[in-house]
Amino acid sequence: MVSYTLERQLHPFPLRFALEGYRPAWFKLDLRGGLDGALLAIPQGIAFAMIANLPLAYGITCSAVACVVGAMFASSRHSVFGPTNATAFMIASFFAANPHIAQREVMPMLVFLVGALLLIGAYFKVADIAQFISRTVVTAYLAGAAVQMLVRQLPVVLGLEMKEAPTIFGELYAICGALGGIKWPVASISIGTLLGYLLLKRYFPKWPALAITLAGASLATVLLERAAISLPTFASEQFTWRELLPMFPDFTGKNSGAHFSQLFGLAVSLAFLVMLENSAMARTLAGRSGHRVDANQDMFGLGAANLACAYLSGMPASNSLTRSMANFNSGAVTPVSVIVSGLICLAGALTLGPMVSYIPRAALGVLVMCVAATLIHLRQIRVCLRATKSDAFVFIATLAATLMVPLHVAIFTGIGLSVILYLRKASRPSLVEYEFNTEGHLAEAAQDFRRQNPAISIVHVEGELFFGAAELFSSQIQRACSDPNLRIIILRLKNARHLDATSVMALEELIRQLRATGRDLLVSGAMRDVYRVLKNSGMIEVIGRENFFMGSAVNPNLATRNALKRAQQILGGREADIHIFYDPRRQTGAGTEA
Repeated sequence: MVSYTLERQLHPFPLRFALEGYRPAWFKLDLRGGLDGALLAIPQGIAFAMIANLPLAYGITCSAVACVVGAMFASSRHSVFGPTNATAFMIASFFAANPHIAQREVMPMLVFLVGALLLIGAYFKVADIAQFISRTVVTAYLAGAAVQMLVRQLPVVLGLEMKEAPTIFGELYAICGALGGIKWPVASISIGTLLGYLLLKRYFPKWPALAITLAGASLATVLLERAAISLPTFASEQFTWRELLPMFPDFTGKNSGAHFSQLFGLAVSLAFLVMLENSAMARTLAGRSGHRVDANQDMFGLGAANLACAYLSGMPASNSLTRSMANFNSGAVTPVSVIVSGLICLAGALTLGPMVSYIPRAALGVLVMCVAATLIHLRQIRVCLRATKSDAFVFIATLAATLMVPLHVAIFTGIGLSVILYLRKASRPSLVEYEFNTEGHLAEAAQDFRRQNPAISIVHVEGELFFGAAELFSSQIQRACSDPNLRIIILRLKNARHLDATSVMALEELIRQLRATGRDLLVSGAMRDVYRVLKNSGMIEVIGRENFFMGSAVNPNLATRNALKRAQQILGGREADIHIFYDPRRQTGAGTEA
């Protein structure tokens, strides 16, 4: 166990490596990066808490706690942890589909489960599998989540009074039917907020557009109230420092078992999504900065941050794309900038509580829509739809799933489809026509190769032989046995890979079927990995040791020649007609074996 733990290479406090040789000049850059990040984190945290239907303070405290704790345990020097739009969307989607669950009561347990799953995943290097998740799935998932949030915020920004529909299509239909009830003072503040935000992003891209726009909308609300025009605000959401802490996770109460079973699937989905976001962002920043990152160490840091948030905040944390990029662009050098950002957020949470009551709901809804729109990457969508048919199918299916089922189900629907299509592509072993030519080399036979009265068939297997290929492999061999004159098959496994239990059982069934009809099967050219599987499964005895010929890297043709001699021996003669099976679907030219 000790050696296994050492192989994990998870450091308990990697921050010390980033601080080695720390210079006073760096602190100025880190301080600037922390300030830039905090100016983004505070309004974004409020917006994401609104999306998740949680107290607005939770978004700010999550940014503070996740930044400080995560920076101490992650390997990335610029990653900023905190609430994100994707995680907030997933939480909102789940609890909208399960209104009977008391959301605020169970959130601490949910965040704790996410943190625990991330820590366990980091220990077992689960972050390494992120590279096998199709970007098509992530692109479609984020686009669908953005569409959901855009539609869900329309009643808020238009001032419509209506009940939330159970599906996004029902919501859109209800909105269209209620357009006659638009409250124009609310719509006006929404339009003004949108124009202000877009103008700031266009002409002053380095300014904190979210914070400035939110402050401007709050000031406009105060002025309108003096003119006797009232707007819906967050007056009931103002808080003091005593109200910042959530309830602690409860694992001993009478409902804790039911809550655990209800939340575990969502926790797995959140942990998986957080891992994907973190891995993608950390590697992007590392590529730009030239620093090496460990995805599993970053996953460990994110797990520690979420465990802290379970007791000190109330929202799950992930790697924030916008705040991490802002931190890097500001010139920050070390994770000190992230810690500074967290401390500023904490100060903001302690001082901004009474000011929350002046934030108009419509203005914050517009900013939520602006943030959601950034998740729709048109260039990536075009690539997904035009690259291959399977990519287009996965994208459309995942996007449809995000619009029709809860997001924590939709993401695994897309991943499942992409894995199935990948396995379908990978499980295509080919059977190639081979013969010994006049020079004595084993090579692909010509297209017009013909022999009369074949008695022996050399079947060269090329490709994967894992469980997904077992059925196709078996049917191809059976097709090769359609010649009634065929007596012996030499199965050449030199280029066969990843043999597993399913393929072994298919091979055993094939051998028994052949022997039941007076035929036999020899195996030649198997390399060490294939031999190990056959030996451990007992297939060497089923095949017969006298019928098994190990492959050789020095002389690749030797095993097949020996198998051919064994076939001639079984037939009772020195000579035998040799028929080489050819898969007609394979359209390649002849080529000599390497």
